[in-house]
This record gives sequence, C-alpha cells and structure tokens, in this order.
Amino acid sequence: MTKKESTKKAVVPVPPVYEAPVSLTNIHKRFSWRWVLIGLVVLLLVLASANKGLILAAVVDGQPVFSWQLNNTLRTRYGQQTLEGMIGEVLIEKEAKKSGVAISNEEILSKQKEILSSLGTEVSLTDFLQFQGLTEADFNQQLRVQLTVEKLLSKDLVVTDADIDNYIATSSSLLTATEPAALREEAKKAIIGNAVSEKLQEWFLELRQKSNVVKFL
Repeated sequence: MTKKESTKKAVVPVPPVYEAPVSLTNIHKRFSWRWVLIGLVVLLLVLASANKGLILAAVVDGQPVFSWQLNNTLRTRYGQQTLEGMIGEVLIEKEAKKSGVAISNEEILSKQKEILSSLGTEVSLTDFLQFQGLTEADFNQQLRVQLTVEKLLSKDLVVTDADIDNYIATSSSLLTATEPAALREEAKKAIIGNAVSEKLQEWFLELRQKSNVVKFL
C-alpha cells in the first residue's frame, strides 16, 4: 500500500436517521379526556337550552319530571293502542294502492268544511283543532284514512233514488239540509256511511288477519 493510499480516510456508510416513534404514553398525555368530557357537557347544555323538552318534561315544585319518564309512561299506557292504529293505517294505505283508490287534497278540504259546518257557523278550524288537541296535519291524516276506507268499502255500492227517498221519509230528523238537492245529497252520504259502518269491522279484521305483522312492543 502506498503512502498516498494509506492517508486516505475510509468512507463509512451512515445509516439513515429515523425519528423515534411517538409512544402511546405521550399520546395520552397530549390527549386529555378531561376536555372531551367538558365538550360533551357543553353540548348537552346547548341542546337542553335550545329544546328543554328533550330532557325535561316538567318541573313540579323544583322536582324534575324527565322526558324519558313521560315517554315510558306513554309507551306503557297507550303504546299498544297507538301502535295498532299506526299498523291499521299502513294496511289501509296498502289496500288503497292495490285497489287504485286515492284521496285528493280537495276531498280532504271538502270533508273539513262538512265537519265544521255540522258544528255550527261560529266554529273555526283553529277552534276545532285546539278542542281536539290536534294539529291540522294530524286532522287531515285522519280524514284521509276515513275517506280512503269509505271509498274502499263503497266502490261497489249502488244507491238508488228509491233508497234516498226511503231514507228521507224515515230519517228526516237526522238531516239538516233544507234545499231539495242538498237534502238528497246528504241522505245519500248517510246511506253510504251506514253501509260502510256495517262492513268496517269485519273487513278490517279480515285485512289484519291476512297481513304479516311482527311487533316488537
């Protein structure tokens, strides 16, 4: 080996420098669960102030009645009855679609006016809804179901002039119209209503028995 060669510095490969991985301990130190809990508390307070009914149903002499208590009571006392009503509406709607029966908004408004006029000219829709504890949407839905059932059960019913004459002769005390044409129309509706009432229970029972309903309540 020459002197020149011996004086050369040996080149030693330098390994790449990697940053030490962040330990889980350091992560936990940076991420404090205390701030998460504070954030949740703030969120609950905001929701509660925006809609107190989400948490509290009432406060009686300083004692809270929570919404979950109200919901449990309603579910226990009226849950089955309400659920059966909702199931009934679904079955009626499905039967109406199958039979091609539909109710227009005009028919619902006409039924509204008919009901209000039977109560007197001084009764407004607002007064009626307040008395019944209903919203207009709920009332209209009830009318839609009622009209749907009437159409389904009366689509094959034929009301003759003789039927109308006989009803007027025997049940005039139940009619309110005074004009001849209005009187006959009212009598016709009464005949249809009686026929529907006679069929309703048996028809719905059969509809319910044919359906596949699984309840979890």
